[in-house]
Amino acid sequence: MSIKRRHFLMFLGASAGTLALGSCGQTVRTTTSTLNKGVTATNSLNFHPVKVPIPLDIDSQVSTKGIEAYRTYDVIDDIVLPDGFTYDIIGAWGDKISESRFGYNNDYLSFVETAPDEGFLTINFEYVSGKTWMQTYSQVIGKTLPFEEVKASVAKDRGSINAFALEKSNPLKAKIEEISKECLIDQGMGIIFLRRNANGRWVRTNSQAERRITGISGLEDGRYLKATGPAVAIFKKKNKQGYEDGLGDRIIGTFANCAGGTTPWGTVMSAEENFQSQVSEPVFADGSALDPSHNPFFINKRAIAGQGNAFGLAGNKYGWMVEVDPTNSDDYGTKHTWLGRFRHEAVAVRAVASKPLAVYSGCDRRGGHLYKFVSSSTVSNPADKANSRLFARGMLYAAKFNPDGTGRWIPLNPDTPIDPVRPSQVEGKGGRGIVTLPNPNRAAGGIIKIDSDADALSFQQQYKTLGDLYRGNDLEKQGAILIDAHYAANAAGITCTARPEDTDVASDGTLYIAFTSGSPGSDGGPDKAIFKGPQGESPYEYGWIASLREDGGDPSSTTFRWEMFALGGEPADGCLGFSNPDNLEIDRHGNVWMVTDMSTSNHNQAVPSRMRDGQPVNQYQLLGLFGNNTTWCIPTSGAHAGEAYPFAIAPMETETCGPFFTRDGRTLFVAIQHPGEKNGICQNGAAETRKFAMKTGDGKEFIQERRVPIGSNWPGKGTNDPPKPAVVAIRRQDNQAFG
Repeated sequence: MSIKRRHFLMFLGASAGTLALGSCGQTVRTTTSTLNKGVTATNSLNFHPVKVPIPLDIDSQVSTKGIEAYRTYDVIDDIVLPDGFTYDIIGAWGDKISESRFGYNNDYLSFVETAPDEGFLTINFEYVSGKTWMQTYSQVIGKTLPFEEVKASVAKDRGSINAFALEKSNPLKAKIEEISKECLIDQGMGIIFLRRNANGRWVRTNSQAERRITGISGLEDGRYLKATGPAVAIFKKKNKQGYEDGLGDRIIGTFANCAGGTTPWGTVMSAEENFQSQVSEPVFADGSALDPSHNPFFINKRAIAGQGNAFGLAGNKYGWMVEVDPTNSDDYGTKHTWLGRFRHEAVAVRAVASKPLAVYSGCDRRGGHLYKFVSSSTVSNPADKANSRLFARGMLYAAKFNPDGTGRWIPLNPDTPIDPVRPSQVEGKGGRGIVTLPNPNRAAGGIIKIDSDADALSFQQQYKTLGDLYRGNDLEKQGAILIDAHYAANAAGITCTARPEDTDVASDGTLYIAFTSGSPGSDGGPDKAIFKGPQGESPYEYGWIASLREDGGDPSSTTFRWEMFALGGEPADGCLGFSNPDNLEIDRHGNVWMVTDMSTSNHNQAVPSRMRDGQPVNQYQLLGLFGNNTTWCIPTSGAHAGEAYPFAIAPMETETCGPFFTRDGRTLFVAIQHPGEKNGICQNGAAETRKFAMKTGDGKEFIQERRVPIGSNWPGKGTNDPPKPAVVAIRRQDNQAFG
């Protein structure tokens, strides 16, 4: 696919620098550009882009004066917004929600309006950032946990222990359970009620309908989650090949809740993503889980994992899409197994009257796949809550992309032929691709990694269809395939992609997909023929936003066309100036809003030179150029379609997640996740100056000196305040619509 060179159009802005705007106790930082004065907003965008570290003016030669404006840059531990905008904090980690609390690392947000100026805000809580969570837990929550005792006890075992096997009388088991329980309480979902006051602020009403659904819901309170679809047959099956938790189709909790979506009928879909950190992902041939010992409890000074181990959670019950009706106070979630089990980080629901329901989702791993569920029955009224029943019957498909911009959906059922992804097709470390497949020793269960096409051919010769790989009757085989969806898809030859972190459907049916990173990992990588940079290079780290259109506009179509809509990377290379696109939101004018997800370890890492030991540094080593994570707006129509306008910069060591607009376009809810994740509390205003080898849009090189705070004090912003994940409402100070 050829990718058009995009031109960034700078809006008229105030003088570069910072300006304090007081509003409801928040000091909002704003930075705007001075380049291209006199240009006015188009496509209903009425804000002045914030000044990011990379010069974005590539419409014309950047003057010496323009370069001088970027020779120094101050990174700010706050949300940086355009002039005229402010934000209000809705809630932060530790705040009370019903009988529980606001969890950690808030992610997807959904606002379901029940009347003008009021409604339910549903919040995902994804994971705990081990170092910072442990450092600030007692200060924020007001009690202590035995972190140091447990670390010392398991240090001789390299930080891990099978707590599930410990005797109940063992004091260490109780301490591990206490830590694990608090970690799991800080994950899951939260539902709160908001009302907008006369000043335009959203305030909590502490409604009786507010509730938490945590990682241990059901363990002690009986509020188990439910499930639909073929995997239920596996949960209820007697004489399993693997682990039996004794709960049948009842499920304890939901965790690793990352991205999500809102249905046209007002329910919320929550994606369980990196569940493999808490329980085992691989399963046996009959879809049953491995024993909890395969994912032991782990703790060191930087991380906590294996939180499901102490409670004996069955791994095959996690990694699903969870549906919740925020308006029903008795609803604690249903896992719809026809939507597949994998590392969900995206969901987009397309409901067209008289057509089957289509649900698009991505698996956020290096080499993960894009999926589509199509219901057996059709939608009658897209706003009818009875549509939830459509999740119970249908088929899960996975996308096969062709280099010519076409593609098709392959069903994942027992009749699907085995034709494994070839390692030579995918990116790999050191140029050697890796593909993970179900273990051909089906009695042993689990997975294998192959790195040669000969191994793939050998696998294909052993098994002809997916039904040959899995055990049980027809329903049980289908359930096992859904439980093992990622590995089954690899066995069926589904295209390995570049971390599909979000999907969103526009009003015309166009699907937008954020492919975050084209770099390979330890268990896979993207297809080299599909995921390329502007010069055809691969691997390509900076990411893409793709658009996909079903043939005939039909949600149930099995063929489609695709193209790369927006390309991450440096403007000097013809790219848009951001890196690693993540969550998407489409506003009422059809503009795509996007937030970035650069790994915390790369934020503002010094790049003193573009050469190292006589060789150019790679893209991953250049990520520090992009600074903190950011929020962008990309028009989809008009003269500037596909151009990118930076709207916000996130605080230190964070990412902005789950952007969600109110219907009237006056408020943008966002979640600020993992402040201070790398360095914890910013102590006494600590900061350092680092050097960056920058380029202007037309390729002129210069050195930028950048002042970077060490750690974070957001959202309190006082000296030595603990960093806390929080949800905010961004609005114009005049309370008018964004555009």
